[in-house]
Amino acid sequence: MTRVVGIGHQDFEKIRVNNNFYIDKTGFIKEWWEANDDVTLITRPRRFGKTLNMSMVEKFFSVNYADRGDLFEGLNIWQDEKYRKLQGTYPVLFISFAGIKENSYANARENICRIIEEQYNKHDYLLNGSLLNDKEKAFYQKVSADMSDSTAAVALRSLSDFLERYYGKKVIILLDEYDTPIQEAYINGYWKELAAFTRSLFNSAFKTNPYMERAIMTGITRISIESIFSDLNNLEVVTTTSKKICRLFWLYGERSVCSTRGIWIIG
Repeated sequence: MTRVVGIGHQDFEKIRVNNNFYIDKTGFIKEWWEANDDVTLITRPRRFGKTLNMSMVEKFFSVNYADRGDLFEGLNIWQDEKYRKLQGTYPVLFISFAGIKENSYANARENICRIIEEQYNKHDYLLNGSLLNDKEKAFYQKVSADMSDSTAAVALRSLSDFLERYYGKKVIILLDEYDTPIQEAYINGYWKELAAFTRSLFNSAFKTNPYMERAIMTGITRISIESIFSDLNNLEVVTTTSKKICRLFWLYGERSVCSTRGIWIIG
């Protein structure tokens, strides 16, 4: 039977369950994992499959898909026994800022906090038993759409801590379209406020987070070290015009770029 392409699908599981036409990108999982870098930042224009690849990574590593090896049967990654054993063995936080398109800082900040709150709600089983002490449970309850800046800054780091204790493994963090709210902030005149807020959030989640195993971030914007990533001082930017090129990620017919000193930049 001829497979249907299924235009617009961004969920890896849905594509595989419906047997839609799919170009095998699972080789990226192996190359990214064996690169052994802390944070991978992928920058590419819209409609280049970034979200679908993030969904693929989530379904491969997440403990919530521990019994879903069927999603990868017949694909490149499933030929390697090492990776068949690795599938479904890590706690994963999959976050998307794609919908944060606000015309004010207050609304953008509230939506970012609400997305973080949703991650806490998904894992509220952590409140059961004695895994968390009373102070940590009180902090857990403080995470909300109107939480303070100081609480928001450490929220993802703290959730990583709680999940590592529960599962006995560090956390993989996936942040899709990290720069959507930042672009809106620039257009609508609240860049400085949002840059300060996200700088603290990203520093705590991606730079000083001892409970993070690896992370991937995607967006369409080229990175400026002087802006929100100023605290990530181990970052080296490599673009498609740079001389430093390696073949880490095959994306829609392009040889993308990678590098780094702790952080991969593909763009």
